[in-house]
Amino acid sequence: MKPVYIADYNYPLPDERIAKYPLKERDHSKLLVYRNGEVSEDRFYNVGDYIAPGALLIYNNTRVIQARLEFHKPTGARIEVFCLEPLSPHDYQLSLSSTTGCTWKCMVGNAKKWHDEAIELKAGAFTLRAYKEQVLGNTFAVRFEWSEANVSFAEILDAAGELPIPPYLNRKTEESDKTTYQTVYSRIKGSVAAPTAGLHFTAHVLDDLRGRGIETDEVTLHVGAGTFLPVKTADANEHTMHTEIIAVPRETIAHIQRQLGKIVAVGTTSMRTLESLYFLGCHPEKATVEQFEPYENDYSLSVYDALQALLDYLDRTGQNTLHAATQIMIKPGYTFRIVDQLITNFHQPQSTLLLLVSAFVGGDWHTIYDYALSHDFRFLSYGDSSILNRR
Repeated sequence: MKPVYIADYNYPLPDERIAKYPLKERDHSKLLVYRNGEVSEDRFYNVGDYIAPGALLIYNNTRVIQARLEFHKPTGARIEVFCLEPLSPHDYQLSLSSTTGCTWKCMVGNAKKWHDEAIELKAGAFTLRAYKEQVLGNTFAVRFEWSEANVSFAEILDAAGELPIPPYLNRKTEESDKTTYQTVYSRIKGSVAAPTAGLHFTAHVLDDLRGRGIETDEVTLHVGAGTFLPVKTADANEHTMHTEIIAVPRETIAHIQRQLGKIVAVGTTSMRTLESLYFLGCHPEKATVEQFEPYENDYSLSVYDALQALLDYLDRTGQNTLHAATQIMIKPGYTFRIVDQLITNFHQPQSTLLLLVSAFVGGDWHTIYDYALSHDFRFLSYGDSSILNRR
């Protein structure tokens, strides 16, 4: 496999260019427009000017959970538990709706101070107990229990947890983040990071798009903390991509199949989900897309037929929603099958997300980022937006 040298995807990002807070009005962020190798700019509320009527815009409806929990032992030792993904029940919705207890894969801060004893956190009428059950590499299996009857784990997190804003903001979570760090269309709880390209949308923008004849639909990918993992290897091919769980309704797959050639992805999470559908269609029973799968096989199946294979599989197995996992790494050299336009923010240097953008624009990411840096665009999660056309 041809090396991808991560040093080639670096650029200077001064701290003052990282947006620590969002704009007061979401849809007033700047919008960089990239098409045919040319760059211009506008405001996000005009994004519909750059999407063709009849296009299908797909967004990620995941909702960020208050996944960071702070416990204090009787000794005063502070133990921070960061819920990453459910282990038992393994399904997000079953785990979050559990009223009897659940086990999650967690990062634990100050883990050396936590031995075999239960630790407790009190929040109003709730008392949450945690037990460190098993070491999982750099993470732990943590069992949560609470005595309150008919209270779900989601309600416990809402009462006792803290919204985990990105570490590069270098500040504490504030009350306003509970609103501003959620998309207006978020509804399926499970992410520990927001699909931030969607933060610019408002009900007004969505109504405007539909009024222009632009259709919308939604997928679910629960964003994991792995999205912030830096690439530490000189060759990005040696970086291990995190696995994320996706869910796509049958009718959405059929909708995508009808609109092929005019698909707009809102964010890299929607992009990863949509592009994964092709490979899942090539092997419907597998239900997992591995990191380098797109580069290791000569796929000859058409996109239409791959999506049809998924629809047939769902019908055959009596399922209304495709549930799968993806570890897909989209990097220079990737062949895009489904997505034609991408709405996305500006990503960290030497990140897998920047590799994705570079792949989408045929390696011309410097043109985009040089313009953004020289024209006062705001970067990262609470920063400005762009709409990119595939090259």
